[in-house]
Amino acid sequence: MSGGLFNPPFTPPDRLVAALRQDGYVVLSPQGVAEWLGTSLTEFDALHGDWDQLPPDEYLKDGGRYRTRRHACFTVEDAALEQVPHRAHWQPVEYNALHGGMQRWFAPMEAGTLAQPAWQRLLRGLGGVASGLRGTQRWYVEAHQFRIDTADGIGRPTPEGAHRDGVDLVAVALIGRHNIKGGETRVFEAAGRRGERFTMTEPWTLLLLDDARMIHESTPIQPLVEGQPGWRDTLVVTCRADAFQGD
Repeated sequence: MSGGLFNPPFTPPDRLVAALRQDGYVVLSPQGVAEWLGTSLTEFDALHGDWDQLPPDEYLKDGGRYRTRRHACFTVEDAALEQVPHRAHWQPVEYNALHGGMQRWFAPMEAGTLAQPAWQRLLRGLGGVASGLRGTQRWYVEAHQFRIDTADGIGRPTPEGAHRDGVDLVAVALIGRHNIKGGETRVFEAAGRRGERFTMTEPWTLLLLDDARMIHESTPIQPLVEGQPGWRDTLVVTCRADAFQGD
């Protein structure tokens, strides 16, 4: 722990699937992500600029204006990655009491992002992890780029509270933090008493969750220096067997 922050409990990448099966979640360091995908972190730098151009989330039911985002959907089967036509994001109210039960048409992710080799490596890698967890099959993948800002004084990464997503695998990558406090990640067993709290501070720190077993949330953020812009950028990718939610 440093400066009041709990450091993430990093897992070596060669134990990723085994630790996920055992504990229900793992956290990879940025260097661990690069090792796992067989690439360099420099490749991921090409993606960062996208987070400066995200349009507003028009569906926030709490009346907030603190979230911008983009969305895209894919299938992954073995090494085959395919983008599917743009579609609404939908969740049942059982998994998202605040925004469930409604079709949310977010702006699509940029074509230039999806063409990046690092992006394609990441999605294929996550499909492989999902198959390691549940067995080899086709995965229905949703990707969300988020920026949570502090323009109104406070931003809520998970306005729905502690939750599950109704999928098989959830991946949350930190893209960056600027002038904020808060944003602590919390994971809990859905059917137990064990929990963990930590703060992801390094870009491309990656949390992976077995969604059937774990509940997760991130705490609100506030500006570290009042009057100065603050934000937290993340990428959330989910893998689900059989179909997209809502089909």
